[in-house]
Parts: sequence; C-alpha cells; structure tokens
Amino acid sequence: MRRPNRAPPTVAKEGPRTNDEIRNAQIQLIDADGVDQGTVETMVAIKMAMEAGMDLVEISPNTSPPVCKIMDYGKYKYSAQKKAAEARKKQKVVEIKEIKLRPMIDDHDYDVKMRAMQRFFEEGDKVKITLRYRGREMAHQEIGTKLLDKVKADVAEFAKVEQDAKFEGRQVVMVLAPR
Repeated sequence: MRRPNRAPPTVAKEGPRTNDEIRNAQIQLIDADGVDQGTVETMVAIKMAMEAGMDLVEISPNTSPPVCKIMDYGKYKYSAQKKAAEARKKQKVVEIKEIKLRPMIDDHDYDVKMRAMQRFFEEGDKVKITLRYRGREMAHQEIGTKLLDKVKADVAEFAKVEQDAKFEGRQVVMVLAPR
C-alpha cells in the first residue's frame, strides 16, 4: 500500500518579514530617519533600502497597507535580544522550598527549622511544610495540629498561609508565602 506524499510543514519564521518576504504590492513606508514617505510600491521601497545599505522591515503587518520601515535588521534583532535578556535577568523566580516535620519534634530541631524557614521567606521563596505521621502517631493527630498552629503563629509576622493544612494520606501539607 502506497502512503500519500506528505511534504514537511513549512517553518514559521520568527520576527517580522523583511525585504523579499513582504508580499503586498504597496506599503506605507517610513525611511531610515523616521520620516513617513506615504504609500509606496514594495519593489521601489526595497530598492531604496538596498541603496541605503539597509533592510525593509515590516513593522505593522495587519494594517492596510502594511507599515514598513527602512532599518538595519541585524541591529534591530540584536537590540531586541538584549532587551529580552535584560527582562529575564530582572525577573524573580519564586521557588517552593520544603520543610519536613514530625509531630514529636524536639525544641532545638524546631528552632533550626524555623530559622531555615525565615531565611527562605527573606529570599522571597514559598515554603511547603510537610508533617508526616508514622505508625501509632496517627492515633494522636491533635499533636500535629498543635504543631502546625504553633508554626503559623511563629511565622505570622513575615509570612501568610497560602494553602491551609490538609491531609494527604499519612501526611499534612501546608503552604506559606512571604508577606
């Protein structure tokens, strides 16, 4: 059995169309100095761009006629890339840090966990507190509930409860976010 000949899908080019990729017969032209030249035929505009040693770049393709500008496309792409990199550098990615507790945690261990939690909040991260019950501890869930209430009270000044404590099998999960 013969399969139908399927051509590979055309690759969509990123960014605006340039020079010969512009398919409209007439365009609204803005020259290299930013002066509006009015409606011009595409071939004439491409020749003007070539004479200036630059490219014809489609700025606004959805208008009628489309708006094109004579500019150095390499410089334009480079500056757009730099802007995107700068924006990525400035954004803060919020991570979720996890702190695991047990119902019968000792005072010093609790203090160490609280200091770690406070450091996470100062860095702007969220904290997921997991309280795990083992064996017979399931019979005394009120101990774990009291512990989680104590955690909430201790971090109330620099964190807020984003997801209240809820049971998931043998563990209770609570998510706190910095204020």
